[in-house]
Amino acid sequence: MKALGQHLILEFYGCNRAVLSSVAKVQDAMLRAARAARATVIDSVFHNFKPHGVSGVVVIAQSHFAIHTWPEHRYASADLFTCGDTIQPWQAFETVKRLFKAASFSVVKLERGLLPGPGAGLARRHKAKRAPARTSEKKARRK
Repeated sequence: MKALGQHLILEFYGCNRAVLSSVAKVQDAMLRAARAARATVIDSVFHNFKPHGVSGVVVIAQSHFAIHTWPEHRYASADLFTCGDTIQPWQAFETVKRLFKAASFSVVKLERGLLPGPGAGLARRHKAKRAPARTSEKKARRK
C-alpha cells in the first residue's frame, strides 16, 4: 500500500532555552526546516506565550509543520506532516534538531492515508449520525 503522506511526531529534549523562548528563532527554524525538506511555504503563524513558550504552524503546499515549545523544560514537540514523494521530512527534522541544539530526541513516523487496492481513493458515502443532544438543548426543545 502506498501512503498519501508521512507524519513525523518529534520530541526534542535538552534544547537551548533562549532559542525555545524566541518566537523569531522558532519561526526561523521551522521555515528553514520547510526549505530543507524542499517544501513550498504558503504561510506561517507563530505566537509567543507569556511568561514563556512559542507555538506556531507553517502551512506548506504539501501539508504543514507545527511546533510547541516549553523553554522552562528545555523541551519542544513538533509535527511534520508531508504529502507527496518529493518532500524530505527527515531533512526538516535534522534542521530543527540542529537549530534547537537538542541533546536528545524521539521520533515516531506514521504513514498517513494508506489506501488499499484499486479505487481506494474513491469517496465512500456514510450516513451522518446526529450527536446526542446536550441537556441544555433538550430543555430548549421542551419550551
